[in-house]
Amino acid sequence: MTGSSVKDWNNLHYALAVAKAGTLSGAALELEVSHSTVLRRIDALEKALQTRLFIRHPRGYVPTEAGQMLMGAAENMQDQLDLLVGKMQGVEETLQGSLVITTVNTLIPLLMPMIRGFQRDNPQVRIELVADRRHLRLEHGEAHIGIRPGAKPTEPDYVVQPGISLNSALYASAEYLRECGPFNGLDALAGHRFIGPTEAYDFIPSLHWITRQVPDEQIVLRCNEFSGFEDAARCGVGIAALNQWCAEARSGLQRLIEPPPEWCTNLWLVTHRDMHRTRKVQLFLRWIKQELARLSPEIGKLV
Repeated sequence: MTGSSVKDWNNLHYALAVAKAGTLSGAALELEVSHSTVLRRIDALEKALQTRLFIRHPRGYVPTEAGQMLMGAAENMQDQLDLLVGKMQGVEETLQGSLVITTVNTLIPLLMPMIRGFQRDNPQVRIELVADRRHLRLEHGEAHIGIRPGAKPTEPDYVVQPGISLNSALYASAEYLRECGPFNGLDALAGHRFIGPTEAYDFIPSLHWITRQVPDEQIVLRCNEFSGFEDAARCGVGIAALNQWCAEARSGLQRLIEPPPEWCTNLWLVTHRDMHRTRKVQLFLRWIKQELARLSPEIGKLV
């Protein structure tokens, strides 16, 4: 066999799932991916082999003669892989090695006590925490677990679980309020300065409101990092939209409005399908869910 799609063993894994399930939807359910992902993988494999592996019927997929030959070989490979995995499970049970977690910089103060608690119970696991606005590619092994705010990730091979919905509001320092006077509501913006993002954040409702509703001339400072909003507000630069837990964890900022329900930002726990069921990943996911559930309702609520 030649071609990059043939060398991608995942494509063969998908074909075997279709052969066993008899339908794309059945294979997609088994593999925890989308219907379109399964179809794309099968098409890529058939194109690379230059032969048809399945006969498409209205009620499902039936392997051709070539497909039956390939599925037989694939089943042998799967048996050998299952045997290897069984031998390796003893190594996995020791919970040794590193666990790479990626998130955004502003969430680190919230997550760090939870990570410390997990490490206290599992000292042999080395945590690597990567703070990056860029979504690391879990399918390329850049991280094991992503903790992401905003819109629900839609990558086809990702397992996405809800975490918590974080409350947000507007905040300013006492120094700023002495200088500019009280803030009287979202429809009374005149005379106030604001801190905004350098680019549109449609997936963060509070920042989307600032981008859409605050006149450009009243945005006196723009930042490309969430932590910069808080620092600027504490220094009296202007009013910032901040997560409630972040703004109120330390003194120096006053909440100007009650958190609007529509400003809640969802937090998602993201893993790749191939790593999702490993013991280290499952242990950490259970731990982080329990810790998020213990947070004060003022910070947020479970999604």
